[in-house]
This record gives sequence, C-alpha cells and structure tokens, in this order.
Amino acid sequence: MRLSSLAIAAVLSRVATASLQIVPGGTWTTPNGEHLQAHGAGLIVVNGTYYMVGEDKSGGHSFSNVNCYSSTDLVQWTLVGAVLSRTASGDLGPNRVVERPKVIYNDKTKKYVLWMHMDSSSYGEARVAVATGDSVCGKYQYIRSFQPLGRESRDMGLFKDDDGKGYLLTEDVCTSFPDRHREHHLTSQQRKYGLRIVGLTDDFLSPTENVFGWKLDGGARVEAPAMLKLGKTYFMFASMMTGWDSNENQYTTSTSLSSGWSAWKKFADSGSKTYNSQTTYILKTGESSAIYMGDRWLKDDLMASSYIWLPLSISGTSVTMKNLVSWVPTLNFAAWQQPPAENSYEGEKATYGGKTRDVTCSKCSNKIAAGYIGGPDKGTLSFSGIKSDVDGLTTIRIKYINDDSSPRYANVRVNGDGGRKVAFLPAKGDPASSTLHVQLKKGSDNTVVFEGIGTTWGPDVDRLMVPVQ
Repeated sequence: MRLSSLAIAAVLSRVATASLQIVPGGTWTTPNGEHLQAHGAGLIVVNGTYYMVGEDKSGGHSFSNVNCYSSTDLVQWTLVGAVLSRTASGDLGPNRVVERPKVIYNDKTKKYVLWMHMDSSSYGEARVAVATGDSVCGKYQYIRSFQPLGRESRDMGLFKDDDGKGYLLTEDVCTSFPDRHREHHLTSQQRKYGLRIVGLTDDFLSPTENVFGWKLDGGARVEAPAMLKLGKTYFMFASMMTGWDSNENQYTTSTSLSSGWSAWKKFADSGSKTYNSQTTYILKTGESSAIYMGDRWLKDDLMASSYIWLPLSISGTSVTMKNLVSWVPTLNFAAWQQPPAENSYEGEKATYGGKTRDVTCSKCSNKIAAGYIGGPDKGTLSFSGIKSDVDGLTTIRIKYINDDSSPRYANVRVNGDGGRKVAFLPAKGDPASSTLHVQLKKGSDNTVVFEGIGTTWGPDVDRLMVPVQ
C-alpha cells in the first residue's frame, strides 16, 4: 500500500533515526555472523516481538534444526535457538526431512503448537508432525508424525482464525508415490485430492475434518499454501507445482473457508515467476496490508537459499506485488517506503591495504572489483568520506562477487569500531547484495573497512550503496 499523508508524517519522524531496509534475495547476516537459516518459515508475534521459525539448512538437505529468530523491526534478526534438533534416531534422526515449520498459539492450552512436513529422504512417507512448547522460542516436545485424515501430506501451512480456531493447510496425494515431490511431477490422478483446508481439534494437535479442497486439475495444481484474513475476506496463496523451480504463484479469495473460493490468479508480474520465489508465509501487518514472504530456493545448495520479502498491494479482493531492490518497513509495518536516496562508493576507488588489488568483473559497475581482501596477506579495503544526512541506524548494501561454492566472510568495521562478521553467499556473474546494518554519523566523514577473518578470503567488492537521508 502507499502512504497516506498522516502515515508520511509519522514515517518521517522515524526515518530521522533509522532507514533499515529489507533487501530481497540478499545475504541476510544475523548477529552470529551467518546467513539467516529459517527457510520455509512461519512467523508469530508475541508481545510486540516477531518470532520466525524455519528450517536450518546449514548442514544440507537433511534435518538438523528448526531454528527460532526474534526481531522487533523485521530487518535485524537474532538467533534465539533451535526449538527442535536432530536426535540419534526416529523421526528427527539422521537423513530425515523436516520442512515448512509453522507455529500458532493455543489460547486454551497456553501452548505454542508447531506443525511441519515430516518425511524420509525419498519423500515417500508424506506425513505431518506436531510438537508443543511452553515458550515460543524454547525447546519443544515432539509428539508424533502421521498422515492427516489418512491422506499423504507434503507442503503444508497453518492458519489461526479470528475466533481462535486452527486449521491445517495441506497438499496431499491419494496413493503412495516414492519419488521426491520437488524433483518429480505427479499427475492429476496421482495427486487428485490436491490442496485442502483441514480443521483442527481445540488443542490444535489433531485434524478433525476437511473444510474445503482444491483438486489438482487445471489451474488448481498448487502447493506451498499460506493463508491471510483481512476483514471478512480470506486470501489463500500458493505456488504452482514445478519442483524446486520457481513459477507464477497464485491466490484465491472467499468470505467463507468452506465455499465460494474465486478462481486462482497470479499476483506478481507476468513472467517473473514471482521474482524467482515460492510462497512460505503471508504476514498480516494491518487490516489492509500484508507482506509476502517467499523462499528463493537453490536446490543444489539449500543453505544459500535466500528470502524474497515484498509488500503486497491489496485493494478489496485484488492483490498485486511489484519487485523492489530494497524497501523500508515503516509505521508499525502497516505501510512501507521505497528505499531512501543512495550514494554509490566504488570498491576500486577505495584504499587498498596488504595485497588487495583490482580484479576483472564483467558485470560490476566499472568492470572492476576490489579483490583479494583478507587471505594470508591480510588484504584490506577502506572506504572514507561516506556521507549521511542524519545520525542513525541504516542499511548499507554491499555489492559483491563470490566465485566460491561456499560463503565467504569479512570483518567489517564502521567508524573505527571493532567490527562485525558479515557473510557473503556464493555469487557468480551478476554482483549480489549483502546487508550491513550500522550506525552512521551525520556528515561526510564516515568510514567502512573490510578485512579478512583469520587467513580466509573475503568477497570481491564491487561497491557500497549507502543511504543519504
């Protein structure tokens, strides 16, 4: 949504102290110095704090942890801990698959209830699993896995309605089919039951009945469900079925969970494949606003998969979404701004230390990047004269190249501080973005220095994109 005049006034007062940005598709470094590991995530708000529960893919495809992060601004996320971790055997043992974890709070039992897709490495079991916790980011007690109402379940979601009732959103198969669902395409006959809304018991621990279902035919071949309610209207979002590959995600609306759903239609630009992402969660931020949260999967390197978070424009039952290089969530997240004006600072024009030197980069802004940062020769890269119109917390976008198959890291110091570890996911060809959230001083004497960590190599730096105002 666009900002009203009242919203603009409120936003301007906030921008004076912060211009934190969400950068879709960028490396999202958390305070532990690693890329955010909460893939297929769900969000829940507790006492004004956002908690994100998602898949830890740092160890690859097999289950290692379900992580929980916290944030008050949707930009800076801190790892609180793992709510579930790998065990020696059983459902959570080695070579297991756990995907799309979602948490809702049960007002009657005072428990946080976690549902997830549980499977074997061949995707042949097709189950859901349930766990409960006394605190949102504490350790959860694993309960069981099963096929809901006797039908297979793979991509799934959760929804809690205004009346406190809970629902499982599940995409199922009618017969056993051992192939991995993201690697192979099942026919309509093999997946004829399709996507379903299933009611849950009062304690949210078991399914009760089918409320509504979309059979997998025509335009209803969908998976990866996420539901939103604005006013009296329900919005169901889902992706098409193309394995790990992205596609034109869809949505449908109704004023009843059990009937009257509209035809599926896309909400992102045609041909964009939802900006190369798959729906994981839709975060309600107001009575007429929401944020799309999607995964940009890298099937051969799942830990390096990134996050596409974008504001949805909603008018009545119409939903659209435009791509943005970055954007600023504002005004209690019920509105958003385009990013502030930026200055660009070229890496090759900064000061080199050690054996940092020019490297060829065909798609960098001047065909050159600053390379050989860190390493055994302790290369450094120092930017000076960086301008900011205000004192405040802001997001610097670091444009970089990383030709390795694993992340690189750098210690980045701002205005003489001790620095912080910043991650840089693999990025070949086009320069990618990594985010740096730091305090800048008003004026033109800010400095940013890149140095290695130990004897490892840092990224090849194309340029810094620094907000001015």
